[in-house]
Amino acid sequence: MVDPTAKEDLSSTWDSSLCDDVQALFKEMKSESCSRKGMLVWNLQRKVEVNPSCSLSIISILVQKLEKTLTTVSKLHEKKTYMSVNPVLHTLYYVVIQSGVTIPKGLYHKAYECLGKLLILPSPYSAVALHTLRSIKMEMTAPGSLYLKRVIAEQNIKSEHFAAREKVFVLADPAVFSVSLEATVRAYLEVSRRLTNTRTMEKSVLFRVLETGLGTTCQSSRLAQALEVLEDHDVRQYFQDVVETVKQSLQHGPGSRADYLKGLKQIHKNILAASEKDVLHDEQGPVYSTTVPLPEMNFLMWTDEEMLWNLLTDFALPSGSNPIKDDKERISRDSGIVKDLKDSDEAEQLPYTAQKTLRERRNALKNSKSAEKLSLMEEKMKEDVTGNSPLLKEERSHTARIVVLGDDSTLGKLTKAYYIIRKKEAKRNMLTKKLDLQLYYIPVSDAEASPSSPDESRLSLASCLERVDPWYSVNVSSLGAAIPTLPELPSVSRKPTELSLYLLDTLCYYLRCGTQPVNLPVYSVKMTLSNSDLASVEELFVSHLEADIPDFRHLKDQQQREPSVRQKKSSVELFGVVLSVNYTKATLSKRDIKGEASMTWRVVITSKPAASASGESYLAARFDSLNPAYNTKIETRNISIRTMEQRTLCVCLDKDPRRIYTNVQKIEISPCLDPGCTIRCRYSIGSEQELPLSKYLDKVMSLPINSFSGVSM
Repeated sequence: MVDPTAKEDLSSTWDSSLCDDVQALFKEMKSESCSRKGMLVWNLQRKVEVNPSCSLSIISILVQKLEKTLTTVSKLHEKKTYMSVNPVLHTLYYVVIQSGVTIPKGLYHKAYECLGKLLILPSPYSAVALHTLRSIKMEMTAPGSLYLKRVIAEQNIKSEHFAAREKVFVLADPAVFSVSLEATVRAYLEVSRRLTNTRTMEKSVLFRVLETGLGTTCQSSRLAQALEVLEDHDVRQYFQDVVETVKQSLQHGPGSRADYLKGLKQIHKNILAASEKDVLHDEQGPVYSTTVPLPEMNFLMWTDEEMLWNLLTDFALPSGSNPIKDDKERISRDSGIVKDLKDSDEAEQLPYTAQKTLRERRNALKNSKSAEKLSLMEEKMKEDVTGNSPLLKEERSHTARIVVLGDDSTLGKLTKAYYIIRKKEAKRNMLTKKLDLQLYYIPVSDAEASPSSPDESRLSLASCLERVDPWYSVNVSSLGAAIPTLPELPSVSRKPTELSLYLLDTLCYYLRCGTQPVNLPVYSVKMTLSNSDLASVEELFVSHLEADIPDFRHLKDQQQREPSVRQKKSSVELFGVVLSVNYTKATLSKRDIKGEASMTWRVVITSKPAASASGESYLAARFDSLNPAYNTKIETRNISIRTMEQRTLCVCLDKDPRRIYTNVQKIEISPCLDPGCTIRCRYSIGSEQELPLSKYLDKVMSLPINSFSGVSM
């Protein structure tokens, strides 16, 4: 006879072990080892996958931790008391979506009430709490709906009820990735392709939703056998029935839960009845995974500047359409007059004489639709207000998740590509209406970090993201540090290794939970050249600009070889004034300053993104002299530097050897304006008259990199 207390003791021991794991995970937030913290997160996720029933205990522990945090916040009202809220919320959301068991209504209600109280916290904590609360509410209304919608979108399963489509592009920088590292990472990521199959996915969705919704009334073993023997077209039909049931329930709200469960019972009954003859009741059915399957990872080496634009248009726009050709056709049909701004299909129906008249008058005003430019401005305004709400996300059927692997120079490359997209969209809005673009960044460097010399670090922007979001450091930076050390994956291995699962699972966790953007400011730089056919060159940078005077390099090298030699006062006379500097102080006064730099051989300008929404981003400029006594540091947002005595500068952007400019006489740096926010009044011919409300819009362009917390306010 089995002792009934034995099961209780085992359950108690298991709960105690899980509690220790969760406590260790968030206690480790203060430790130095990011790799250890990242492995703790992954190990907890694996436990849920191997034993879904443990998710109930984990959810209960996480809710208790949130309640404890609320009590502390109400007493102390200090920011440090709720710094760990977002990691707990992300863990809660991920356990709910990955769990394949029925979660009691009482536990959901307890979590829902706790999340509602968290909405008093400042953003982004309240934003993450709201997202988690809505997800919990969706599961309370239609159990299994979170899983169903995520699988349909990530696996691109055709459904007439949910049109969402997602695609993941992983872009690696050839300047950082060696040939061997490229092959290794490609092999690890391509494991996801071998684990996906549409028909298997549809069966998994059917099994997960029916089992989660019906609970103990679901005949799981018989259902698994039935799904295995059904014809593909039958599986497809039952899958669509479940999708329709979920959609109807979500549309009708919480009051439709009873009808939802009734619909699931009927589908469950129909599946068992259809396969009654082929199911053997004394046999065990196949095992279906109830965790969210891995999405397909499209790994590419980022070799071409136009590559990102081409990937997005191929994904979001109908096959066979040519954006360039379409753009030319639109220009030939738009007169710029309000009544003529119609869709191209309508223009094709006009008689030839009318089309000719339109072509003759097409330059009367601008060529693109005002409404299209206004949509970009509206998107910008919503981003400014919420920090995380691009225009009409719900109406966009496609989501492109761009994961960039590299260092600061790679982010500089991404900035240029993003600017090009915004500029093209400002001319004709093709992608913004259909595509939700999400940018992710995993810092990977082929050089050793140098904490003692920040200028030498090629991951300065990653350090900025880590300061803003410690959970980014735990999960993403630790993953990036592990990538260069990945061992070669055996080609004969058909099953995913532990390392490949760690890489894929952690990447998916970032993709699914990294929803809060950190907006990195972008700066434009105009370089006036000498001895060149081009009078000037306009460029962008997001992290770093370095300009040195080649004429003085040999003196700097000599000083480094002979550090004991003291600088003489006559050296000031030797150099004299080499740079003329004009800048605006990054203070409330914003005073314009004019100055001169003596003995300067190098200028290093570093972007300092705002650590909070109340602060403002600025540039830190350091003027390095052969004599340390003449070193100067300033903080500014606009700066102009001009060389004296016919000397020139050598300029490097974002620490990228591919973006070096020589023979530069003058550089002018200012915040970059977003091309999507430059719009003229409809009736201002040839002038740049702004629309009345545009003056309230922040027109400065930023690069939105997704994180777990975003910028704290």
